[in-house]
Amino acid sequence: MHMHNISPIDGKYKKTTSILSNYFSEKALIYYRVYVEINYFLSLIDEETLKIRKISNIEREFLVSICNVTDEDLRIVKSIETTGYNDIKATNHDVKAIEYFIKLKLKDTSLSDLKEFVHFCLTSEDINNIAYSLMIRDAFNNIIYPELIEIYHELYERAYDKRDIPMLARTHGQPASPTTVGKELLVFVERLKKEITNIFNSSLYAKLNGATGNYNSFNVVLPDVDWIKFSRNFIEKICEKTTEVSTKYSTKLPIKIKFNAVTTQIENHDGLCSLFDNMKRINNILVDLAQDAWRYISDGWLVLTKTGGEVGSSTMPHKINPIDFENAEGNFLLSNALFEFFSRKLSISRLQRDLSDSTVLRNIGVAFAHTLVAYKSIRRGFLKVGVNEKKVIDELNSSPEVITEALQTILRFKGLDSPYEMLKSFSQGKEINMEKIRELISSIEKIDTETKMKLLDITPSSYIGLASKIVKEFDPKIN
Repeated sequence: MHMHNISPIDGKYKKTTSILSNYFSEKALIYYRVYVEINYFLSLIDEETLKIRKISNIEREFLVSICNVTDEDLRIVKSIETTGYNDIKATNHDVKAIEYFIKLKLKDTSLSDLKEFVHFCLTSEDINNIAYSLMIRDAFNNIIYPELIEIYHELYERAYDKRDIPMLARTHGQPASPTTVGKELLVFVERLKKEITNIFNSSLYAKLNGATGNYNSFNVVLPDVDWIKFSRNFIEKICEKTTEVSTKYSTKLPIKIKFNAVTTQIENHDGLCSLFDNMKRINNILVDLAQDAWRYISDGWLVLTKTGGEVGSSTMPHKINPIDFENAEGNFLLSNALFEFFSRKLSISRLQRDLSDSTVLRNIGVAFAHTLVAYKSIRRGFLKVGVNEKKVIDELNSSPEVITEALQTILRFKGLDSPYEMLKSFSQGKEINMEKIRELISSIEKIDTETKMKLLDITPSSYIGLASKIVKEFDPKIN
């Protein structure tokens, strides 16, 4: 039990969110930094124009093994940063601690002669920006996206299955032209498709160009080396996809990382901000869905099923509450507050660099964690609900006034004078039923028998337009 945690992410929701610690914990950040440092070190060695000595396969394997950060390694890194370790004084600088840790690993090995090429020419932001881009890419591609695409397809399948069930629509909360259950669900599917496609069509970015983005230290040492090409090649290599999305719907990876050649000391975070804005819009769509589901449950159109010993109220035994939709809404709104802040803050940096983004970047995992909790909740919510078809159709049929739109439109087409005004006077603010509507139709003299029969055949349940066809013809494929 985690009764002493301040945040529910590591307490109440730990079972759901703990998987994200592989990407957003302090251990993960250290791992990704070490991974970038070691791969940069290897790229320097492999760059023939630098004329660094060749290393053996055993030496290469040893360097790669350093990326397997152990708990003892973590302790050493944090000691170097905070209290000092052996003869290394406390750096009070987390990336410098990584550099010293790797040099410590190389000490007393055959690679000790190359240790000064660790973090060679780099500023800490060269390591950090790549590490964070990799962390966010991997967390989204491997954890967040598979959950999102499951929601997307589950929602589509439900929409397709319920495409023919007629349902009363409401505009301004009032009865309006009928729709179908499936068509209303499909609206959310289509909105999600656009935003997911946007993610596929955008990228995160990474840079490797020194203290102010001009390769100053690189160029002063070896001006004949094409450092821009070297950096581009390094980033493209280290950011190649290494995993596949594990879902039954797709193995495509949505987030890619590209090289940014023009920066200050920091990569400008615009790619991150674009992703966060995308996430905010996706979450808002799902908030909209959760609120509509909540209302339909309240109206009895969607019915909740009892789960095990679940209690709806501590005092009212009959209650089965839409808690999953409410939980999803709260977590979506909380994560969106953070995503909105991130996209507003991270696109701004004083001059060539200030450190105000550092603590903000460390909290990105919090937003994704609340999003993951919300995804799980909304999926769980839909597993618990079914459509009460009788209630839905009865409610529709109890609002026969919704077909007055159809009646006045046909009458206008047939040339009858002022049919809208006639039906407004007949229906607005009045209680009417199908019998009264039929009487009105029968009393209209200036229309032919065929038109009159067409009008008499219209019912709320039949007046659904092309709602079913819209669902049937929708292509759910993304990219």
